Amino acid sequence: MRARCAGRAVAVAVASGLLAALAACAGPGAGAGPGTGAPVPTTTDAGPTGTVVVLAAASLTDVLATVVEDLERAHPGLEVRTSLGASSTLAAQVVAGAPADVLVTASAATMSTVTDALGCTPAVVARNTLQIAVPAGNPADVTGLADLADPDLTVALCDPSAPCGAVAAQVLMSAGVTAAPDTLEQDARATLTKVRLGEVDAALVYRTDVLAAGPDVEGLDVPAEHSVATDYLALALPDAPHPDAARAVVAHLRSPAGAAALRAAGFGTP
Repeated sequence: MRARCAGRAVAVAVASGLLAALAACAGPGAGAGPGTGAPVPTTTDAGPTGTVVVLAAASLTDVLATVVEDLERAHPGLEVRTSLGASSTLAAQVVAGAPADVLVTASAATMSTVTDALGCTPAVVARNTLQIAVPAGNPADVTGLADLADPDLTVALCDPSAPCGAVAAQVLMSAGVTAAPDTLEQDARATLTKVRLGEVDAALVYRTDVLAAGPDVEGLDVPAEHSVATDYLALALPDAPHPDAARAVVAHLRSPAGAAALRAAGFGTP
């Protein structure tokens, strides 16, 4: 079993800011040896380096690309590799000991399977809700949640083991709808693909996925009284191969720049 998490992302963010401030204070002449007239090489903090592996919920695909670009620009020695999929699958991989540095899940319940096993505390970085997704033009004339129970329509839902499936179940239960899915997909992006390709008449996916799909997909809001929000949590894993880089990823997701990228993609932020 992995060791307990050491430190919190907030502390890392504060420390990173302090290092940046110290570097700024040391102007171009800093480090010159007294009385020698010759400059002494200064030691600069290059920040985290190496290759950091981030396991993240598939619904973060687009925004994570922006976050990775920002991180690699800020830290030239850092390479971020992402593996995207259903949160439940990724969490199971982490508990089984798969090598990774950061885990980002689309629900607190899924993250708890990891934190309960490893004794760590994650950070909430974003929130999301579901929309009814239909192909452009809404050819089946879907109007609301009740249509997901229509046997004459082709419906896709996320598998209940995935956070998007668990949230969909809560939404449908709240609305008193017993859906008749024709297919259960492994994650929100796979479910959305069915809509984008016109293979189904409707699906329940994250609103951020609908936004990312552009003109190929239209979104119908779930009534406020039945809407359910899900939290996205990030965790720098204990015994990560690159602990500094792992903490930097989580700190960036919680930073103003990270929050701005998440909001631009349609996510809510804490």
